[in-house]
Formats: sequence, C-alpha cells, structure tokens
Amino acid sequence: MATNYEGAVRAGTLAAARAHSELGTRNIVESSGGNVDIFGVISGLELPLMLRPLKGLLGAYLDDPVPGIIITTERRMSIQRFTAAHEFGHFWMKHQPSLDDEGILRRMPNSPEPTGLFQETEADAFAIGFMMPKWLILGHAVRQGWQKSQFRRPDIVYQLSLRLGASYEATCRTLVRYSLIDVATMDTLLASKPRAQKVALLSGYVPADYRGDVWLLTVADAGTRIEGSRDDIFVVQLAEHSGGGYVWDFDQLVASGFVIAADHRAALDPDGVGGPVVRRITASVDAADRGRVSLEERRPWQPAPPASALTFEFDMTGPEPAGLSRADRRRFLEAA
Repeated sequence: MATNYEGAVRAGTLAAARAHSELGTRNIVESSGGNVDIFGVISGLELPLMLRPLKGLLGAYLDDPVPGIIITTERRMSIQRFTAAHEFGHFWMKHQPSLDDEGILRRMPNSPEPTGLFQETEADAFAIGFMMPKWLILGHAVRQGWQKSQFRRPDIVYQLSLRLGASYEATCRTLVRYSLIDVATMDTLLASKPRAQKVALLSGYVPADYRGDVWLLTVADAGTRIEGSRDDIFVVQLAEHSGGGYVWDFDQLVASGFVIAADHRAALDPDGVGGPVVRRITASVDAADRGRVSLEERRPWQPAPPASALTFEFDMTGPEPAGLSRADRRRFLEAA
C-alpha cells in the first residue's frame, strides 16, 4: 500500500486501468455507449455482494470468511454505484476490511485522508478511475458534440453525469482531476444545483417531485444504453420535418411503459414557412422496466423506410433494491 497521498492516488488510478484491461470492460462500454456496469463486473467475478439498509454507512468490504461487499439501499443509484466501485477497489487491490461512510464522497480529487489511511485514498482513486475514466468522459463528449469549453456549463455537466452513472458533484470534481476545468469553475458549477437543470429542461412541466433525474435525449444518443431509475424523466428532443409530412412516432415509447406528459413543437426558424420544427416530448416512467425503444420519423400514410430513427436501450429499474444485485439475479436466472 502507498505511504503518501500522491502515491495512493497513482496506485489506485493505475489499478483501475489494469482492471479495465484485464476485464475487457473498456471494449464493452465503448460498444454500448453507456457507463461502466460495476454491479455486472462484480457479478461476473462471482464476488459476493449484498444490499442492505445500512445506517451510518454507505458500504463495506469484508474478507472473512471470504471476500464480499455490502452496499446500502438508502441512497440513489449514483451513490450505490460509486460505493460499489470503492469496495471493489478494496478487493482488487487486496486491502484490509473497511467500513465506509460518506467520507468516500468528499475526499477526492484533492483532499488527502486526514487519518493517513492511504488504502482509502487508493480505493477512492480506483473508484474514480474505474467508473469515470478520462477516455469515457471524452467518448461521451465526442458522441454528444461537446467541446471542452462546454464543461463550464451546468446543464452539460449534469447530462454528462447521467451518462457516466455518477453524481453531479462527483462529475464536477473528476473534471478538475483531469484538468478539463479548473477549481474556480468547479465551485461555480457546484453552486448550480441539479434541480435547477431539471426545472429548465422540463419547460413548465411540474413532476410530483424532483428526486428523479431528467435526461435530455437527442439523435446523439442513438445506439446507446440509458440506465436510470424509476422516478426519472425523459425529454426527447428531435428535429421534425412536418412541412414535408414527416412526424415522429412515439407509440413504441408508450408501449414500453412510458407516459407522455408533454408534447411541444417549436420552429427551428421562426421566420421560415414549412421548415423543420423541434419536437420535444416529456415522458415519465410508468411501467417501464428494461428494453429497447426505436422511434421513427415517417409519413404515416407511406410504408417507405423512415426518414430518421432513434434507437436506444434502457434500464429504468434503479436504484438497487435489498438482497442480491440485479446483475446477480440475472446471472442466477440464466444459470437455472
């Protein structure tokens, strides 16, 4: 184990990179266009993991009688995922058992562990390097067409955090660690809370509460995997060529268990006539579970191929409930 803070960060970061290489997770993530499935990784290694309503703890790594992980059910999925990555880091780096509280959310990227327990710093660095590697952040930026300068915008960073499966705060701090923003920019971003981004995205629609996340989905999300929670909301924003008779068909979204809460159109060129419009659908999760949605822009009266399409996979079953993880449950069902 490292004997100083800088060495601990370096050791944890290198261990995360080795884990991606040995487990082949980078290829899986880049082909799916989603995030790092930490629970799937742990399940694939058959490392025991249980979820419990822990009080005062986010998680724990134990090694007696065998290595295993415990994660709380009392926090949102992004916190569950980061905690699981932290505990997995303890396992991967052959650390001593650890009981972990909310300190794991505050220490990185530049806050040394005051107790000198550098295995915790190593596990923090591992969690960030494994869940939010720089190559994944840059990959999402390329897909979405985001420039480095746009990481100063709270709305962009919020959407990035959803695609990483991380909290907004953790994403801001990680952008500093990779020198994609400076500390002053991080402080400005953290002053803008995610609720403000949700309210702006919903454009007047008021949900029962703002605990869920709000995803802005566009054609840039084609072929990706959206992993969210039961109280999340989709805002699907697409160009529609209604002047030529083409309209987007959202029937499959409804058939997949979503409810259309709002449907708006706005002209791309307010002074033009017959040009494309922006179609903006707000959809909440009703009975949606896991599946695949394919939206098509077509002329309803023509059987011809669609002019445009947006296809993505989704899993809206988070956060992880008590008991086995969803990944473990699927593994056992497939083996039955």
